[in-house]
Amino acid sequence: MLTSGVFAPLRGFLDAADVATVDVRGTLADGTPWPIPVILDVPADVIPPDADHLVLQDQEGSPLAVLAITERLARPAPDDPAAGPGVVRLAGPVTALREPEHGPFRPLRRRPAEVRAELSAAAGPAGITGGNVLAYATRRPLNKRHIGQLRHFASQLNARLLVLPLITGPADIVTRPEALVRAVLAASQHLPPGTLVVPVPLASRDAEPDQKTADLRAAAAVAAAYGATHLLADSPSVTGSPGGKKNSPLELPGVPIGVISAGEWAYDPRSEVWRPLALIEPGAEQGELTDSELAALLDSGAEIPAWFTPPSVARELRRARPPRAERGLAVFFTGLSGSGKSTIARGLAEALIEQGDRTVSLLDGDQVRHLLSAGLTFSRADRDLNIARIGYVAAEVARHGGIAICAPIAPYAQARATARELVTEVGDFLLIYVSTPVDVCAARDRKGLYAKARAGLIQGFTGVSDPYEEPRDADLVLDTSVMTRQQAVDAVLKLLVTGGWLADAPDEPAEPNGTPGTRASGSMLRLGPAVRRI
Repeated sequence: MLTSGVFAPLRGFLDAADVATVDVRGTLADGTPWPIPVILDVPADVIPPDADHLVLQDQEGSPLAVLAITERLARPAPDDPAAGPGVVRLAGPVTALREPEHGPFRPLRRRPAEVRAELSAAAGPAGITGGNVLAYATRRPLNKRHIGQLRHFASQLNARLLVLPLITGPADIVTRPEALVRAVLAASQHLPPGTLVVPVPLASRDAEPDQKTADLRAAAAVAAAYGATHLLADSPSVTGSPGGKKNSPLELPGVPIGVISAGEWAYDPRSEVWRPLALIEPGAEQGELTDSELAALLDSGAEIPAWFTPPSVARELRRARPPRAERGLAVFFTGLSGSGKSTIARGLAEALIEQGDRTVSLLDGDQVRHLLSAGLTFSRADRDLNIARIGYVAAEVARHGGIAICAPIAPYAQARATARELVTEVGDFLLIYVSTPVDVCAARDRKGLYAKARAGLIQGFTGVSDPYEEPRDADLVLDTSVMTRQQAVDAVLKLLVTGGWLADAPDEPAEPNGTPGTRASGSMLRLGPAVRRI
């Protein structure tokens, strides 16, 4: 953003004086209008005290730029202010070393100067000569309301349209940034000719007190860099509207272009168009689908109504978020050694393989210990690394629509959260806590590991000399001290069917005496807080 000119006129990370004046007046210390702080905080222990330059790399380790350090300030750790100085804030000019590798949709990732040159042409494809450019920055796919608003305001301003998908961080509904770009390109087919789509890696400013206004100010600065004269704000209630008049330009400190509030719109069923709410007969209006309603339609595979989004966008939404019965999934068991998690995991894998509806990968046993976990110790760092490796493989299975069944001890909440984060970028994640009491686990221990740990012969043994952090975000909790193996497997299968990951419930298995099997009773299991009853 700094080296490509998106954050022009900035040439580096702001120092304390600039940050202070931006917060108060919307200007840099020298009076140049600028709306947002652009800062760099790094862990204090990675910067030597005498360092005067810092090389900035991409995730592959390729150097992209060099920061000449002109100021450093100790800061409290962001996640624990009471912990004292944990990070250092660096300021100074940044010099580019090489172009970054942008990945998918590389031709669309154009420099601001190139886009401005195209927009400033005497007449665009639509014959527009007024010089106005209306920008819209978004983290979500465009529906028919967005399309109607953009066409309406572009016509009012006699402006070309510039749509900026914001691709840093998760995208609403579709999760992945490339899916967001595909959905925006599909919607652009319904926008005026000459509309430009330029993906921008602008992160949400969720650390700032008024996030909505901060995000809007940041988007306006970026839009201005690409040549926009106006920015359409999605929310009708953003701080800064002069006199509170609807659809009037907002005055935001440091923002160099006009920001227009879209106002309240709704669908008019009688005219079958989206329009300002004030133009619809009271009581006849229809609001758009909420995110949860849209997600429920996509999860079930139901049709998205045509009044809400064009068919081309609906196709991209379904590609990005297929029905749960076709979506990749990780079923992640956690519990003490001897709790029964591996037994349930194997039983679940066997049941799914017998059904034949889904591709199943079992990440447990010798393959994990001898391949993924080879060379790791039982230190906290190595245990976390082990769970991260399992989470990575599970995510790759989910990415291709399979079901990964994992059964590590996974004693630490943060490591489990890391695995969940890896998987949910590409699929779904269910955490199953096998809560069998430690005394029952010890009684089952044929190798005598619990006895050795209690005698001090084994160090760092989970449940004895090392802690187990009980999950508070489990989707299902099972106790195998009060239920059979089959009942536990049935409980997990029921969760998968109820949630839509399996199309149909498997037949009840027969007990050894020939009588029909019975589901686990409510006293034997409980749904975790993350499960929504359907």
